[in-house]
Amino acid sequence: MTSKPAKPTHNVYVVQGEGEASRWVRIGAAWPNADGKGFNVKLDAAPVLGRIVMREQGAEGKGGQQ
Repeated sequence: MTSKPAKPTHNVYVVQGEGEASRWVRIGAAWPNADGKGFNVKLDAAPVLGRIVMREQGAEGKGGQQ
């Protein structure tokens, strides 16, 4: 069994809208579980609208916004 990384590996966003009109707001972070079969997720906010998207940190494109 391996220990979890010291730093999160993914950012968590709430996304409202679609395509170019979408709005991405970072609401937390995530990192792999020690057993590698899931993720630990820490949210700084709990959205009531939109969808939650998790992206690798440093990912390019719309979902890579920081």
